[in-house]
Amino acid sequence: MTETTTTSEPIPAQRRPPRGAAKFRSRHIGPDPAATRLMLDRLGFSDIEELLDAAVPESIRDRGELGLADVLPGAGSGDEAAVLARLAELAAANTTATSLIGCGWYGTATPPVILRNMVENPAWYTAYTPYQPEISQGRLEMLLNFQTMVADLCGTDMANASMLDEATAAAEALALARRTSRAKGNLFLVDSDCHPQVIDVLATRAAPLGLEIRLVDTDATLAPFPQEAFGVLLAHPGSSGVVRDHRATAEAAREADVVVCVTTDLLALTLLEAPGHWGADVVVGSAQRFGVPMGYGGPHAGFMAVSDTARRALPGRLVGVSVDSHGKPALRLALQTREQHIRREKATSNICTAQVLLANVAAAYGVYHGPDGLRNIARGVHEMTSALRARLEASGFALEGDSWFDTLTVNVPGGADRVVGAAAALGVNLRRVDSDRVGLSLDETCDEEVLNKVLEAFGAGARQGPGVQLDGAGTDPDQPPAGVPEPLRRSTDFMTHPNFSSYHSETEMMRYLRRLADADLALDRTMIPLGSCTMKLNAASEMIPITWPGFTDVHPFAPAEQAEGYRLLISELEAALCRITGYDAVSLQPNAGSQGELAGLMAITRYHRSRGEAHRTVCLIPDSAHGTNAASAAMAGMRVVVVATDDHGNVDLSDSRDKAEEHHENLAAAMVTYPSTHGVFEEAIMEL
Repeated sequence: MTETTTTSEPIPAQRRPPRGAAKFRSRHIGPDPAATRLMLDRLGFSDIEELLDAAVPESIRDRGELGLADVLPGAGSGDEAAVLARLAELAAANTTATSLIGCGWYGTATPPVILRNMVENPAWYTAYTPYQPEISQGRLEMLLNFQTMVADLCGTDMANASMLDEATAAAEALALARRTSRAKGNLFLVDSDCHPQVIDVLATRAAPLGLEIRLVDTDATLAPFPQEAFGVLLAHPGSSGVVRDHRATAEAAREADVVVCVTTDLLALTLLEAPGHWGADVVVGSAQRFGVPMGYGGPHAGFMAVSDTARRALPGRLVGVSVDSHGKPALRLALQTREQHIRREKATSNICTAQVLLANVAAAYGVYHGPDGLRNIARGVHEMTSALRARLEASGFALEGDSWFDTLTVNVPGGADRVVGAAAALGVNLRRVDSDRVGLSLDETCDEEVLNKVLEAFGAGARQGPGVQLDGAGTDPDQPPAGVPEPLRRSTDFMTHPNFSSYHSETEMMRYLRRLADADLALDRTMIPLGSCTMKLNAASEMIPITWPGFTDVHPFAPAEQAEGYRLLISELEAALCRITGYDAVSLQPNAGSQGELAGLMAITRYHRSRGEAHRTVCLIPDSAHGTNAASAAMAGMRVVVVATDDHGNVDLSDSRDKAEEHHENLAAAMVTYPSTHGVFEEAIMEL
């Protein structure tokens, strides 16, 4: 997010709240003393303490003070202005350099109409998961826009309503390939030119499933495929920037019953032929560069697009078109029998809701720009990349590959550290691939000044010849993209639905977003008649800082010294959560509650293996638990044993004892939701 699209300026650190200012808690918690008294009288309690005594077992009741003030600066004041001032200090401690590191994260310009009317609008950011379609038609339409946009760009039959990020989407593609492939082996081939974090997550997720990951060079066709291979993941374009022709590999894979998965870039697909058109069965990636700032790595929406044959194996939410009781068109979540709240440990995935607000931002970005606007942005980025490549080659540098979209890898034998350091001194972050290679990825926020700083860092600046001068020719729709081989150029239309050609002025877009918000029920209107771990109020003072450049414009792989504010924020939050929960350490890495479950269960599995007890794989889970629990256990390679619940929904302690005794030799863990799914703090939790 560029500074020009930011509407909220940080509060100066020296500003202090006026005497008598309201505390955050009184603003955040809705009931006033009169409303609290009314509710207590209706329930039959004299005060809050008596209510807590009745609701929370004494065995777990903590009557002491949390004492967060000594681990979380500003916590003691309880004042919104003081907390915002502290956050402003943290944002100011970050360095917002121009980051051309790439690897799936890019600079982007969030259209102000989307920032103001969606990101900063509680009608959009406080709405609950659309389980009830009659109060969710607005968000469901925008998610359907997201699905349509992704499926069109990828050239597939359908796409889901978002994933958590690109790397976990690739891991879900791995699992989907294993479920749908007729091959009997356990080998998944991975293009060595995938982003490093994608490869790492694949390896982590494959291990508990007993699957093997093998990196392969895709410069040549992979045929014949190993007999034990069931799937392959190809990069299009690669992390190095090279755009390879995978058509022969895809054809050979089809003949060998190997599922073809592709990781891609949505903006690139406005110029590159859609993977689904040359044989891809599954296409995954990130929608981050469609208007969602880098934000030090998240959050942003991933995506997965598939052919129709894989639709019942597709993870995550899927929005479908139906009719209401009056026969009028209506939207709803479709094919829910795939999901964990029904199939539990046999579910296709543990993914539930997945970065929906960010998926809506990406969809709105696509709606606002339309197919022609997206092509123009892509052509502009490609023109800059081509001009920079030509200037580097003219200065004697060798670059990898002879095709590209927005990313270049430059050979600088033994000089990578020097070049990266010189660029950093000019305020530009480049990617150190290894000691001999430097990578860079351009985006829509770049300009001639940025390009000439890059040239200077390589020693190919104005003193070595004329700098880069852009003439805008890249926006000519009749001019073929120079870096894309003719057979790989996009030849098909995309995003032809009227929604992508109707709202290109700010007024049109503002009214469209308002119309969709009016079709929803969110906290800006009333309480929502549903409850879940996700139903929390996001106060305005919590949302304001997410638009500050000090937080938005930091690349996740930026040098550590540029993210000092993030480091402090993370360490302070970890300390506070340790104090609240009583644990010794906390990980903030999982990108969702379901991923936290999986991370915890995999840590338990590793613990047992470290003790030479790898046979401990049984996980006891009550039948009342949320469906993600069982699905996460299965993904961690555990065997789920279901524990009964009584007539009131509480865990049956007797059945728990019996199951624990029956499986004591192989028991790895017991997993419970506390308070339970129906909101009760069960008395026997300590005994359990």
